[in-house]
Amino acid sequence: MRTSAPLLRVRDLSLTHAGAAHPSPHDVSFEVHPGEVILVLGPSGSGKSTLTLALNGLIPQSVPAQVRGSVEVNGRDSVHTPVAELSTDVAMVFQDPDAQLVTGSLLDEVAFALENMLLPAGEVLSRSEHALRRVGMWERRDWNPDRLSGGGRQRLAIACALAMGSRLIVLDEPTANLDPQGIDDVYDALTDLVASGERAIILVEHNLDAAMRFATRAVVLDQQGGLAFDGPVDEVLREHTEELLAMGVWLPAATLAGRKLRAVGVLPEKSALPLTPEELAAAVAGVQPQSEPSGTNRAERAAVEPMSPLRPIVRTRGLTVKRGRTAVLHDIDLEIPAGSLTAVVGANGAGKTTLIQALAGVVPPPRNQVMIDGIDPGSASPRELAARVGFVFQNPEHQFIAHTVFDELAHGLRLRSARGAKPPEAEITARVEEMLARFGLEHKADVHPFLLSGGEKRRLSVGTALITRPSVLALDEPTFGQDRARADELLRLLVDLRDDGTTIIIVTHDLQLVADHTTHTVILADGRVHASGRTPDLFAAEDMFESAGLRLPALHRALDPALRGFLTEAAR
Repeated sequence: MRTSAPLLRVRDLSLTHAGAAHPSPHDVSFEVHPGEVILVLGPSGSGKSTLTLALNGLIPQSVPAQVRGSVEVNGRDSVHTPVAELSTDVAMVFQDPDAQLVTGSLLDEVAFALENMLLPAGEVLSRSEHALRRVGMWERRDWNPDRLSGGGRQRLAIACALAMGSRLIVLDEPTANLDPQGIDDVYDALTDLVASGERAIILVEHNLDAAMRFATRAVVLDQQGGLAFDGPVDEVLREHTEELLAMGVWLPAATLAGRKLRAVGVLPEKSALPLTPEELAAAVAGVQPQSEPSGTNRAERAAVEPMSPLRPIVRTRGLTVKRGRTAVLHDIDLEIPAGSLTAVVGANGAGKTTLIQALAGVVPPPRNQVMIDGIDPGSASPRELAARVGFVFQNPEHQFIAHTVFDELAHGLRLRSARGAKPPEAEITARVEEMLARFGLEHKADVHPFLLSGGEKRRLSVGTALITRPSVLALDEPTFGQDRARADELLRLLVDLRDDGTTIIIVTHDLQLVADHTTHTVILADGRVHASGRTPDLFAAEDMFESAGLRLPALHRALDPALRGFLTEAAR
């Protein structure tokens, strides 16, 4: 029996954005009490991010929306209580950290809200230092946030929330841009915050592996935004696994692996599904798989992991890229094989995004240092580059220019007018409609891109890069913001494109994705190539990742090589 008053009470809440036909979330009710860590799960478009914005009054006070029902924060109504007042009880970390960073240094950023609360200067500095140290950024306190990588800015936003000391912290995908060590640092800090039992956390998160160690409860929204499940996290995930998978909800990697092993008889059919790598390792202790995964054969594996050298389609020689006076990439020599699916990985700040942008010409590299499909991005025209390279930004909004989803997809095709390259309007319409269907955006064709959910924006950005059928496709964190079903669909699409001859280059922090789906990997460290080669070879030499400041996936660390290989084949 709970004796404390709830920190948050949500009653029959329905939220309808301006221009939207239906509310999402829809008729949702729940309470949050001190000591709880609540995972908010649901497929893309179910209203998870919209829900978080209503918990501190940003909806409807800053983001217009129709509100039905109520949200009470520590007894105060969120619709009429000013956001500034609610912020003393609710700290918020947005999905996109750039949406909340406003000052010229890391220290000023963390101190900003505290100063606005009129706290004594000594307390402001003390809280700011403690928060920056918790996320490993105190030594860079004088930096401008613009100098940070996407993951660095996310850690800064989390430091701002930690410094507030609010009793309720709401985080929307807080670890999406973080390397594995950064994820551990963030969850260590959050675990400390709730240890006293006085605070609570609401967490929208796809990376459940790290969150499982301290989450206490799961609130699941369905595709229509309704409340599907609400209960203890282990109960919800174990007892409703198949329903959650059908909805497109992310599950812990250990749960998915246990489900596969149970399906092929490695684990007993009635055994409880594991939620953590440690539970999975205990369940399979001493077990060896007796057969290969169904549907996998040597010919298929050879197609996924080419054994013979391939012609390089991307080549760099001495590539050095500076941001201002600071070199971000140092003397990069690299070859990426044609027809490969290559991952670029590294710790936050290693230079991953800068490298992929230089390869695609988004940030023009110095001349004669990069060749991609026969052209030099340092001197090629935008039209020449667009015909060969499709690029997907880490933040989808950075590439949207049209007023509807349909026109956004059609834009690249309509521009191809040189030498009669522009297809007729009927073909444009057909290809756009095909892409809308492929990414589940048919019902959003006439919607402005900026009104889409985070996952829908990501799918649209990938579609705009794919629709011109480039020979090289470069994607920066392509699965960020996607539900499990859409992420799997996107990865299958990338594999199909590769099978058809497209070269795929992705930047990602998800090393499990790298192990399961890529043919080649480039590991960056401090702006240099730390290692590169076939993905299976690099994972066989585990120290290659660890010496670059990366932690191998939790399942990789927990399982023996035979079971790891078995699960990797099953994933492919």
